[in-house]
Amino acid sequence: MSDSLCELTAVEAARLIRGKSLSPVELVRAALDRAERLQPVLNCFITLCPERALDEARAAEAALMRGDAPGVLHGLPFTVKDLVNTAGVRTTFGAVPFRDNVPTEDALAVARLREHGAILIGKTTTPEFGAKSMTDSPLFGHTRNPWDLGRTCGGSSGGAAAATAAGITALAVATDGGGSTRIPAACNGVVGFKQSMGAIPHSQALDAIGNQTYVTPTTRTVADTRLMMAAMSGPHPSDPWSLGIPKTDYLRADPPGDLRGKRVRYCAAPPGRPVDADVRRAFDAALERLAGLGAEVEAFDGAGFDVEPIWRVINHTVWRARYLPLIEQAPDAYSASLRRQIESAAQFSAVQYQEAMFARTAIYRKVQALFEGADLLAMPTISRTAVPLGTDIFDSIVIDGRAFDDIRAHWYPWTMLFNLTGNPAISVPCGRGRDGLPIGLQLVGRCHADSDLLSAAESFERAGPAPERPVVPDRLAG
Repeated sequence: MSDSLCELTAVEAARLIRGKSLSPVELVRAALDRAERLQPVLNCFITLCPERALDEARAAEAALMRGDAPGVLHGLPFTVKDLVNTAGVRTTFGAVPFRDNVPTEDALAVARLREHGAILIGKTTTPEFGAKSMTDSPLFGHTRNPWDLGRTCGGSSGGAAAATAAGITALAVATDGGGSTRIPAACNGVVGFKQSMGAIPHSQALDAIGNQTYVTPTTRTVADTRLMMAAMSGPHPSDPWSLGIPKTDYLRADPPGDLRGKRVRYCAAPPGRPVDADVRRAFDAALERLAGLGAEVEAFDGAGFDVEPIWRVINHTVWRARYLPLIEQAPDAYSASLRRQIESAAQFSAVQYQEAMFARTAIYRKVQALFEGADLLAMPTISRTAVPLGTDIFDSIVIDGRAFDDIRAHWYPWTMLFNLTGNPAISVPCGRGRDGLPIGLQLVGRCHADSDLLSAAESFERAGPAPERPVVPDRLAG
């Protein structure tokens, strides 16, 4: 019975709770039971907080019995990536020196979810400071992909995506600085949404003005992403990009329809970047589905959109400013991979950083020009399915039998771009490779047209086959 409860979408569970046919205690206990059973297999949690979660679930149930008006997420369990602050629950940033760090207040996005009645059951794994697209750390080891325990779950929100795909909770808080929500969403066959800049205020961003990172939803359905956006979005003075954005009703009752009148421009990869044959087949089928929904589908030239060098200058200099003092205090406490990334930023001068910011503005304008003839952009989220467990960011990547250096530029050439431009981008499942692993389609919308993008993604989702879920063993083989 408990596993069947974990199969409910958040929308379904919320309706049952409001109708008093499902107890929040029952639902939260089911999520905790499944988390504890699968943790030795997936290793997707840093911290579970069962006593606190069950206390909150009992309080939520009592409020329902009293007739109190329930919040949008009343009684629904959720997880939070271990980069995002949670009051009274340790937040380690995936780093050994922070293993006992306990924040005194919630990040704004978490506070808003809890204000709407959601119940935190635990913190999901992340590489140190979210610094790579695989989820492993000296603090906890490797997090495994529920579809294939020998593959990575992606990163850096790998624990969030693995736990969601495995049916532990329907709702997860992730983050995205260069694809960290969308990459693991594609690897694990779930929905990962990087909203427009400012749509969800980022209260932990140290450089709020030049920010390119996002606190994001990860779910199993687009409708559940809407539910999270309804709770998490809205202006707040901590984030200047959130101010002045028109209010959006993410819970509007209109069901998604077709895509007649919508123009979709697509590109499989920037010139010179490879795409695995399985991914290309799934992408072509996704374009056919979009066309079948009535969209006008047209290719665009990917020349000039290879932004990894720009992203790396901006991102790695930020990391060096934030993390070098910590590494200098205890260098042996951090992985060689993190230290190498931080060291690499020493080559960038202040002039090069500013030139990269100029280039960011130019690429922003180039992307917005694409929308003069389009409502949506489409491309594969990643160029191949999940890489083997133990792969590091400095390793080569094999695509269709050929090895390529620079995993960022070759595995996910299309994700970093939209962190820089601020456009909303969503990864939705669009098939599986011959290896049985999920493949993701990335759809991108105009800035601040988040609800329109979600509607299109939900139309695409509903027009496809029923979603498949991984069968996760209760123990590791051997």
